[in-house]
Amino acid sequence: MIGILGGTFDPPHNGHVALAKAALQELDLEELVVLLVASPGHRSCVADAKTRLALAEAAFAGVPRARVERDENPYTVDAVRGGRFGDAVFIVGADEGAAFPRWKDPDEILSWVRLAVGTRSGYPPPDLERYGDRVISFELASPPISSNAVRERIREGRSVDDLVPSDVALLIGERGLYRNRG
Repeated sequence: MIGILGGTFDPPHNGHVALAKAALQELDLEELVVLLVASPGHRSCVADAKTRLALAEAAFAGVPRARVERDENPYTVDAVRGGRFGDAVFIVGADEGAAFPRWKDPDEILSWVRLAVGTRSGYPPPDLERYGDRVISFELASPPISSNAVRERIREGRSVDDLVPSDVALLIGERGLYRNRG
């Protein structure tokens, strides 16, 4: 089975990496495709797709069986339509899992892939019972981190070394990313 971890990764952080590693272990995945959405249809990004791709490649370089792929589809349903990933699960954290019913065409998404929701220990999984066995959940040890919080810290001139993989922090510093916006 293939796992798909999609997102804007603006920037990728330790929570993303923890989710990827937990999914590989808990779901017994053959491969993990980190699907970077180049131009998301639901929000704008601070960094351009080329920069975010470099950051994602740095973030997931040490994750076994993971590869990063840029995707031009604006919505998840477009990315998975046609079953291009075969037997696959689309991996999300609990926050995105809770928002899933508001995604574009959630029922069609689940006709092509199952949804795997990673939840932190002690937090209940989102209520997705209406989707039956097309949704599975797994636990992970992950700190509560968001890309928003990472960008905010950078704007404030504070270190993000505890929030992002070291190679990501290095690229952000070298390129002067996220200092002024978003």
